[in-house]
Amino acid sequence: MKKAIIFKPSKSAMQSGLKKYNKWIIEFLVDEPGINPLMGWETSTDTYSELKLEFSSKELAIEYAKKNKIDFEIVESQKRKIVKKSYADNFTK
Repeated sequence: MKKAIIFKPSKSAMQSGLKKYNKWIIEFLVDEPGINPLMGWETSTDTYSELKLEFSSKELAIEYAKKNKIDFEIVESQKRKIVKKSYADNFTK
């Protein structure tokens, strides 16, 4: 039975928008990655390691995993803290 994680990706620090980050992803875990002898890169013979499935909601991702008998772990994303401050706060210390 395959193991997978279900998560909602977070944006990188170089991006300000959140448009692409409203999907939930199932990513399969690889048990034993190896080293490619030619290039020295990490590799695996398991093609599931290359697969990422996108879903519009967490419930759909969980339903898919249960339907296909995939062991899964849900990784919840942290809530974003928005600190409202004034531009004048930069100069009033």
